[in-house]
Amino acid sequence: MSGAEPAADGGLRCPWGLSTEDYLAYHDTEWGKPVHGDDALFERLCLEAFQSGLSWLTILRRREGFRSAFAGFSIPAVAEFTDTDKERLLADAGIIRNRAKIDATLANAEVLAGWGAGELDALIWSYAPDPATRPAPRTLGDVPAVTPESTALAKDLKKRSIRFVGPTTAYALMQACGLVDDHLADCVARGRGVR
Repeated sequence: MSGAEPAADGGLRCPWGLSTEDYLAYHDTEWGKPVHGDDALFERLCLEAFQSGLSWLTILRRREGFRSAFAGFSIPAVAEFTDTDKERLLADAGIIRNRAKIDATLANAEVLAGWGAGELDALIWSYAPDPATRPAPRTLGDVPAVTPESTALAKDLKKRSIRFVGPTTAYALMQACGLVDDHLADCVARGRGVR
């Protein structure tokens, strides 16, 4: 498996971040940096669920469409969506028009609207492993797809009626939102996240 590779600027990056300009920008400025706030984490939770079975690039390039379609991922706003909104979403070419994923997003918003402020943030971040227990991955082969923490997070979310989040999706969320730092050891973005 590949280790960090040089980008056009000469800095070493995780190889997946070099395939397109969109990925490079996402890799350098977002992926692995801590994300906090219920709405911000709801957005990431939704987008990771929509990504299931697809390329992240597909989601990344439609992210603004998703934000527009889902009221900026405001939990209270999405919780109020009606059947008319659902039909609008199913017809919106700016997003992934998957009925099961749309249904899950709306159902999850309804559940989360009943939680206290900061509860989603606290729950997700309670599964962040101690960084001292995680050696920096040297190659892509050292990066897991699932961990005990992501399995436990997915199980806890499911127990609380949150849909469409399995252990792999939960781990992708943990990587994207900075709960873990899976930038490769030689990557210039390694260690940029601050909890």
